[in-house]
Amino acid sequence: MSELLNETPRRALAIYAHPDDPDVSCGGTLAAWAAAGCDVHSLICTDGGKGTADTAVESKKLVARRVDESVAAGAVLGLTGQVFLGLPDGELEDEPWFRESLVGAIRRLRPDVVLCPDPTALFFGQDYFNHRDHRITGMAVLDAVAPAAAMPLYFPDAGPAHQVSTVLMSGTLEPDVWVDITTTIDVKGEAVGCHGSQFPDGGDWAATAMRLAAEDAGRRAGVPCAEGFRRLRLGG
Repeated sequence: MSELLNETPRRALAIYAHPDDPDVSCGGTLAAWAAAGCDVHSLICTDGGKGTADTAVESKKLVARRVDESVAAGAVLGLTGQVFLGLPDGELEDEPWFRESLVGAIRRLRPDVVLCPDPTALFFGQDYFNHRDHRITGMAVLDAVAPAAAMPLYFPDAGPAHQVSTVLMSGTLEPDVWVDITTTIDVKGEAVGCHGSQFPDGGDWAATAMRLAAEDAGRRAGVPCAEGFRRLRLGG
């Protein structure tokens, strides 16, 4: 039986690899929660400086543009705040210094819910496999959430320990909970459209693709539009 998540958390943190990832992966959920009074933050791990096929684009200019796009998208979604780690695009490693950065953000923001990529999702049919940065980010987030952020002797300089209650993994092959985004699907489309550097031919097709995916998830959840997640319940 499909389970809809109807409760709005007090505070949520979406941790993703690239500037457009939160909007594409869970923008409808973030917008719905923000509208309902949730304190919603995002953390972007990389600078997005390699996210183009255009050889004429300078990486530094692309980085600056992608930050601006992310800020604009965050305003559309109603985010409370955004964190940019600015790590090199395509070069993430699941190492202690990276996990410590994530633990520090989790302990500082103290979210009830953390959203991140599902690191176990690799092959999506014959046409797409999951970006390495997504996989590294997802696994590092899981390790940062549990046990590190909750145990004071892990990275003691990163702040007081904090237990995250729930992790919701997007981009999963095994969704087991859904969030109804019927009222925010247009907001999600607008946020995704802010990332013009990723859509040189225009963002209309991306917004359409997001809607079709939301409608497909909605059929599984029993609502017009939804986003699906794989859930981990950690207590707290």
